[in-house]
Amino acid sequence: MRVTKDLIAGLNAGQLEQQAGAYTHLAGQLAEGGVDASQVVERLRDFQVAIPSWALGAGGTRFGRFSQPGEPGSLEQKIEDVGLLHALTGSAGAISLHIPWDIPQDYPAIRQQAASLGLAFDAVNSNTFQDPRGAPATYRYGSLSSTDPAARSQAVAHNIEVIGIGEKLGSKSLTVWLADGANFPGQANFQKALSLTVESLKQIYAALPNDWKLFIEYKPYEPNFYSTVIPDWGTSYMLAGECGPKAYTLVDLGHHLPNTNIEQIVATLMLKGKLGGFHFNDSKYGDDDLTVGSIKPYALFLIFNELVYGMAHNPQNPYPSWMIDASHNIKDPLEDLIQSLEAIREAYARALLVDRKALEAAREGHDPVGCQEILQSAFRTDVRPLLQQARLEAGAALQPLAAYRKLEVRKGLTRERGTRSVATGL
Repeated sequence: MRVTKDLIAGLNAGQLEQQAGAYTHLAGQLAEGGVDASQVVERLRDFQVAIPSWALGAGGTRFGRFSQPGEPGSLEQKIEDVGLLHALTGSAGAISLHIPWDIPQDYPAIRQQAASLGLAFDAVNSNTFQDPRGAPATYRYGSLSSTDPAARSQAVAHNIEVIGIGEKLGSKSLTVWLADGANFPGQANFQKALSLTVESLKQIYAALPNDWKLFIEYKPYEPNFYSTVIPDWGTSYMLAGECGPKAYTLVDLGHHLPNTNIEQIVATLMLKGKLGGFHFNDSKYGDDDLTVGSIKPYALFLIFNELVYGMAHNPQNPYPSWMIDASHNIKDPLEDLIQSLEAIREAYARALLVDRKALEAAREGHDPVGCQEILQSAFRTDVRPLLQQARLEAGAALQPLAAYRKLEVRKGLTRERGTRSVATGL
């Protein structure tokens, strides 16, 4: 199923006058504060977020999984779904594959399909938290950190294989997330586990093409609850430094203990030039993988405030790789992703409106009340006319979620794929 530009233009037609009025009004207000609305719109239009191949079907928990009708049963169908998202939102211009869940069978055909939908391939993701079917070694007690040399070699070889798959797709980065750790005190030698991980990561790093990056993800718990080998940003940062200049830390919003100051972590990593990747989601307790902005929208804005500052003031840090990493347990995955894309660009737009000169003056003047007012003034701004203008200029839908429902996309996908198709992934 495809949503054409002509179809979108037809849906937008009845809303153009209202959008023009709303945008003109907001642009005038912003101009009074010295903000050029057209420049904000341009940055929003250029801001693209990768969609992971595993998030296009229903997610689940250890208690169960409730499939959605019309789930994509193949990689080709997953790319088709990302194309639908991109056509509707104008902001989902990349797909991130998880290996071995989504290994292409025909690379030229897959690349041609993606290109026809305006999609690029973002980071490829390895999997050493599940045993490969028929593999001689097990990851039950670790992969890159395992005390079993056969398990370590198998995990390293898998990551190098994933790099080769990414090269055929045009990807430029590899994301490594380890489930390695321990559930009980005394189960693991912390120093030995970390040392073995360094050794393994260096072997993977050595296999990177010259123009690639290695993203090292961290997580404080789960599936191991007493300890994880890479529990925090500091450990990831250290490992990236051990590997070399092409290695970076990847921040996943859900991979933190409650009330962690994530925006400070972002600021520190960007100052050091080591923030490589960013995974968006939201949470109440931990790695809940909920819709972005559904629980803590102000926290998301504060994180973007640091991202915007870092992108402007830290040329030593590469432009981060953005991706949504969520699990859609009860929502239609495509609707959930549309909501997440909207929340991400809302937070980005609001961060672009922060009066940085006034904020720095308030900081230098030791005026915490003034600092709060400046941030909250940007946060309280209704930036939806800016997002809609960016979508309009990109040929996307002014109201993506409403368009998705009006076009009855899920019904169309169900007619094509049936009610029992099941997506690979979470």
